[in-house]
Amino acid sequence: MTFSPELEKRIEKLLASYPSNRRKSALIPMLMYAQDETGYVTRELVEEVARRIGIPPVQVDEVVTFYTMLWRKPRGKYHVQVCTNISCLLTGGEELYEHTCKKLGLGHRETAADGVFSLEEVECMGACSWAPAVQINYDFYHHVTPEKLDQLIDDLKKVH
Repeated sequence: MTFSPELEKRIEKLLASYPSNRRKSALIPMLMYAQDETGYVTRELVEEVARRIGIPPVQVDEVVTFYTMLWRKPRGKYHVQVCTNISCLLTGGEELYEHTCKKLGLGHRETAADGVFSLEEVECMGACSWAPAVQINYDFYHHVTPEKLDQLIDDLKKVH
């Protein structure tokens, strides 16, 4: 499997930051970087990461199946995460999640047929003081209202 030159450099730098007997420590960041490029964790990606780190593919599979931020099927270009943990829940997070489901026509961990949006209900973003919180890809939004979320989504639709 080949990655873009940018990802190759990033992986090379990542692996160089660990002693050769600790390369397994690079597993999660390597999977995250590769998933950002490929959209999800494929069988081929699992095997390539295992080869580069020097571990059996089953050990990579164990990590992929444990961590919910790693996906086995394609995510949308814009991955929307809505927090519904206690602080967000108390400030409208559950209603915001339901509103987002209707707005996007998606449920938990679903991806739109056109591949533009995916949706995930998450437990905590560590933004309790600014609840309810939403994350779209790597951008965080705080004190989100249904109207504010509609605007964010509509703006992304215009860009796409």
